Amino acid sequence: MLGGGKRTGSRHVAVVILMCLFWYIISSSNNVIGKMVLNEFPFPMTVTLVQLCSITLYSGPFFNLWRIRKYQDIPRSYYMRLIVPLAIGKLLASVTSHISLWKVPVSYAHTVKATMPLFTVILTRLFFGEKQPTLVYLSLLPIITGVAIATVTEISFDMLGLISALISTMGFSMQNIFSKKVVLKDTGIHHLRLLHLLGKLSLFIFLPLWLYMDSLAVFRHTAIKNLDYRVIALLFTDGVLNWMQNIIAFSVLSLVTPLTYAVASASKRIFVIAVSLLILGNPVTWINCLGMTLAIIGVLCYNRAKQITKGRELPTTVSTASLQSNHVKYTPLQHNNDSYYRTSSMNGGHKSAGMGTGMGTAATTVAMPPMTTKTSNSLLTNGSGMPNGSATRLLFV
Repeated sequence: MLGGGKRTGSRHVAVVILMCLFWYIISSSNNVIGKMVLNEFPFPMTVTLVQLCSITLYSGPFFNLWRIRKYQDIPRSYYMRLIVPLAIGKLLASVTSHISLWKVPVSYAHTVKATMPLFTVILTRLFFGEKQPTLVYLSLLPIITGVAIATVTEISFDMLGLISALISTMGFSMQNIFSKKVVLKDTGIHHLRLLHLLGKLSLFIFLPLWLYMDSLAVFRHTAIKNLDYRVIALLFTDGVLNWMQNIIAFSVLSLVTPLTYAVASASKRIFVIAVSLLILGNPVTWINCLGMTLAIIGVLCYNRAKQITKGRELPTTVSTASLQSNHVKYTPLQHNNDSYYRTSSMNGGHKSAGMGTGMGTAATTVAMPPMTTKTSNSLLTNGSGMPNGSATRLLFV
């Protein structure tokens, strides 16, 4: 049995490592191809539209093939109050992410996106009133410092690119917070089904805007007029890779703990930055690289700080909950007021006494005045009229 457990654990680790490797390769390929597309075809809104179409078209058939459970009907009021704003947030984050990728290098865009923990702390405080320990606030300093150094030393700096990257990061952070804390908790919807639902809704909202703002310019572009198969193939590949990246990211999240996922995500960002610098060859300085490295280290420090503070808070929470649930105050009934006592005595006082003695050890957590076995409270016995075991549930659940 022990050998089987070790083999199962080793297999699980191997699957996680393989999934992370695929995730890193697909994510870096998606970013590099996305940058290549936007260099030759400068329409970030159209690139966003292609990705939303990919999520909408591919997800349904594949999720049914994989037997991903379908979600129940969501109430209209809840749908309008939370699902629609989530879809708008996803849409805004996707568009601004492509604008930043268009205006600044991939390495700088991902360095700015390392500020996601900062937005998470701010937004959870604004929307849910959550306060973080001092250690978590301190862990944000390397992130802010690293992004500031990378910004000052970025050779290809663009203000629109910086603002778009920050808005994108805030949008994705808000989407993650509300998806986890509200929608997934309330509806029980599967993560992948939520991805599909948000993709369809975002496409429905975005399509009229794209037709008004981007469609005419796109159809007049030489790549579309001349049917440049290279650009069209890159657009198609970018959409497929973006869909696969979302699927693998959710799959990794389902296989590991949140902390492991956060570390894997930070490592993925390092991988994407390194691959983009190697393939695209955008110029960087050593101070710029220092800023990028410091920002990524700050993300790892933030994850570690969250783990430490969670470990400190957990025993206190458990102990408080256990005290509230295990300690029940009641006053023992007197002989002349306890009809069940008289019934149990008539039916067999020795049985009741034995029962009271048997529960003596378990009942030490309940404050009771000294009593003799003969006068023990019959609510602790099966003769109380309660189903068997109900007294134990009352005292110790």
